[in-house]
Amino acid sequence: MPLRLVFMGTPDFAVPTFAAIVGRGHDVAAVYTRAPQPAGRGMELRPSPVEREARSLGISVLTPKTLRSPEAQEAFRAHRADAAVVVAYGLILPKPILDAQRLGCFNLHASALPRWRGAAPINRAVMAGDAETGVTVMKMDEGLDTGPMALIERMPVGAAMTAGELHDAMARLGADLMARAISALERGTLQFTPQPEDGVTYAAKIDKVETRIDWGKPWNNVHDHIRGLSPFPGAWCELGGDRVKVLRSAKGEGSAAPEGKFFSLIRDSIC
Repeated sequence: MPLRLVFMGTPDFAVPTFAAIVGRGHDVAAVYTRAPQPAGRGMELRPSPVEREARSLGISVLTPKTLRSPEAQEAFRAHRADAAVVVAYGLILPKPILDAQRLGCFNLHASALPRWRGAAPINRAVMAGDAETGVTVMKMDEGLDTGPMALIERMPVGAAMTAGELHDAMARLGADLMARAISALERGTLQFTPQPEDGVTYAAKIDKVETRIDWGKPWNNVHDHIRGLSPFPGAWCELGGDRVKVLRSAKGEGSAAPEGKFFSLIRDSIC
């Protein structure tokens, strides 16, 4: 019998998983997402990608500012869901929410855990020059991406792949992985493995001060920095007093410093 689920997610990355869950015939009782945010030149309130998808399917959408209040927790329990599926939701789930479902809360995390726990695993993997990453389905606990793992799927990271390209590939891969996990959960065959203690790293949120290109670093570090921040928030440098966002890079010929090669390329392309 299909499970009764609550889906919790916000950005584009979560939409393929949401669509896969609905497509498998599960009963999505409600969708939780972040409230609409001001965007565009007119700063009009824009609903999240997940909210737009849910409303197109006629599924109830809730946008609480917190899940810590007794009222929010009672409303959550009232869905009487078997489980919750969480993908880049954006709010911390307190213990009463984690315990509200009969089978628990299951998170799709964009790394091969325990590497890159935290907020920006895709960017950090590329910035670090990782040759491989993955997606993990885990049962959530109160820690920061510390719960036991159910399924993991690894994938290579190309030497020229940007964070945006990796994001899109991982969103598709993760949707299939979560759909398989929920099917196994439905059959009662989903098994869990504790995360290893070795290899833990943390993917801190990208700070603005990190986005400026440091041309004094080796070329491969500059290259990984640029592609790891592409297309958002974007690595940048100054050229003639103007800020220039750099989205791609490649190793040039010769022995000039990277900064000089970049400026020569920009000058030649303008002239």
